[in-house]
Amino acid sequence: MKRYIEEFSCTNKHDDYYKKLVNELEGINGRLHIFNNINREINYGFPFSVKDNICVKGVESTASSKTLEGYLPPFDATAVERLKSKGFGFLGKANMDEFGFGTFGINCANPVRNPFDETRVAGGSSSGSAAAVSILKYHTAIAESTGGSISCPSSFCGVVGFTPTYGLVSRYGLIDYANSLDKIGIISRSASDIRYVFDIIKGRDKYDTTCVDNKVSDERKSKLIIINQLMKNVDEEILSRFDRFISKLQNSGYKVEHVDIPFIDKAIPAYYIISMAEASTNLAKYTGFKYGHKVNDFSLGYNEFFTEARDVFGIEAKRRLVLGTYVRSASVKSKYYEKALRLRHMLIDSFKDALNDGFIISPTMPILPPKLDEAKDLDPVKTYSIDSITVPPNLCGLPHISFPYDYVNGLPLGAQLITNHFNDYAILDFAERWEDEFEYKFKYNLGSL
Repeated sequence: MKRYIEEFSCTNKHDDYYKKLVNELEGINGRLHIFNNINREINYGFPFSVKDNICVKGVESTASSKTLEGYLPPFDATAVERLKSKGFGFLGKANMDEFGFGTFGINCANPVRNPFDETRVAGGSSSGSAAAVSILKYHTAIAESTGGSISCPSSFCGVVGFTPTYGLVSRYGLIDYANSLDKIGIISRSASDIRYVFDIIKGRDKYDTTCVDNKVSDERKSKLIIINQLMKNVDEEILSRFDRFISKLQNSGYKVEHVDIPFIDKAIPAYYIISMAEASTNLAKYTGFKYGHKVNDFSLGYNEFFTEARDVFGIEAKRRLVLGTYVRSASVKSKYYEKALRLRHMLIDSFKDALNDGFIISPTMPILPPKLDEAKDLDPVKTYSIDSITVPPNLCGLPHISFPYDYVNGLPLGAQLITNHFNDYAILDFAERWEDEFEYKFKYNLGSL
């Protein structure tokens, strides 16, 4: 069981350790575009990075969007403040898809490159967070997931990504994408380190009324459930490796059951309808007056003024603004948005029934990380469909974890494990036990002692 936080704290470090780490990091960052900014102020705590849509006091926080360039939050997000209070050292703000809108980490000024193969994507939207963990030996990342933004890049970058039950970690200080879906989580090189950090950042917060203080259980399951519909579009190479992985788990004592879940094929449209509707509401405040890109020509007409203020949004942000505004408009709200909300409740009930008997397990992503040029050429519908495995647990607010289970052609493969609400420790236990049997591989180990 690997505990990098414990190892770091018990190892003597030279006085110039942090300075050398930052110099190394800045050198590789110019090529991989992992960080939007790096903290050069000397600190001696265990290094942690923060996704750029989570506020750090006095540090530019842009959500990788031009519309927020120059924004310096006057406060720390609750998760950040709690880590700082325990002596962790803030390392920098991680690159991401603009406002979290993306699967591949390419919807930003400088797309993050995958540390295992720099011609490929790192995954999104927490692309920089996962890539940072992949290159730094002693480091954890505070990230955020809406529809798979932690699991996807964790799988592509060969690290462990944990998305807790919705509401267990305060969202105070998060630049929202979709309020009913956003979850602050953790990416690290080991499930043990994730458990350590999770215990610090979880729990009730007076600044977030959706944040709860429920007891978190560790109810282990002896059955692994595979949802048939989620396996239909998985690449053959990944499917073959995953079957071998499942056989190993069976040999260690797990029972495996294949099931169908009603309406799970509708999870993608339901998710995008809800998330886009909420995103368009959250983006409405960037008008060029109090928030967003400032327009100083007040002689412009109403339409011209707001068009100029919003022209700095990227193409994906504009797409979600338009579609989200449409699906919640009075004329079609009942046809799309309200129907999507009903479907979400039906899926929650179906998942809870299945999870009473075991964990749900699957490959995290149905494909290997595509080349950057290939990802840019995919049409939006094809891109959205690639989230078919990570969207359902996020739509239902269920805790899930992605961890490496194999490697193919030098690229990591991730498995996703889902459990019932507030049973978060159980999937951390599972990943910790797997780490005792399987050695994770990393191409870089910056900051080694």
